[in-house]
Amino acid sequence: MGSDGGTSLIIAAALVGGYLSGTIPFGLIFAQLFGLGDLRKIGSGNIGATNALRTGNKKMAALTLAGDILKGTVPVVVAATVWGEVPAAFAGFGAFLGHLFPVWLGFKGGKGVATYLGILLGIAPIGVLIFAAVWLSVAYLSRYSSLAALAATLVVPPAYFALGLETAATLTAVLTLLVYIKHHANIRRLLSGKEGKIGAKG
Repeated sequence: MGSDGGTSLIIAAALVGGYLSGTIPFGLIFAQLFGLGDLRKIGSGNIGATNALRTGNKKMAALTLAGDILKGTVPVVVAATVWGEVPAAFAGFGAFLGHLFPVWLGFKGGKGVATYLGILLGIAPIGVLIFAAVWLSVAYLSRYSSLAALAATLVVPPAYFALGLETAATLTAVLTLLVYIKHHANIRRLLSGKEGKIGAKG
C-alpha cells in the first residue's frame, strides 16, 4: 500500500474511532445507574451535562460532564500518540460528530460544549484556559450559560491561530460552526430575550 493509501487509512481509523468514542451516551447511562430514568424525558430532553443537572442530582451531572469531556480527550490523545497531529484532529472531529449525532440514538445527541472542551484538552491544552477565561467572564456578566459557551467557542480558533497552532485552529473553527448550528434555538431565545439565565427558577 502506498503512503497516500496508508495515510487515508489512518485518518479513516482515527475518524471512526473518535466517532465511536463520541457516541457513548454518558448522560443516559448515568441517569439509569442513578435510578433517574431516561434523561431524554427530563427537562430539555438533551443527553448532556446541563440537562443532567436538571435532575437535581449533582453527582450524576458531574459524572456526565466528566464522561462527555473525556470522550473527546481520549481519542485525540490516543491518535496523537500513535499517529500524530493530523490524525488526532480527525479523531477529535469524529468524537464531536459522535456526540452530536450518535448512531445509537437516532443521531440525536448533545450540543457538544463539554466534548469540545475535552478535544481542546487533547489537541492543545492552552485552549482550555482560553475557553474557561471567556466562558467565566461572559457567564458572570450576562448570566447566560449558552451565550458564554458561544462566545468561548468563537474565541478559541483565532486564539489558536495567533499562537501558530494551525491544525488546532482549523479543527476548532469547524467545531465552533457545529456548536452554533446545534445552539440555533438558544440563539433565537437570546435574540428574543427569552433564554433562561443561570440560577433562574423555572
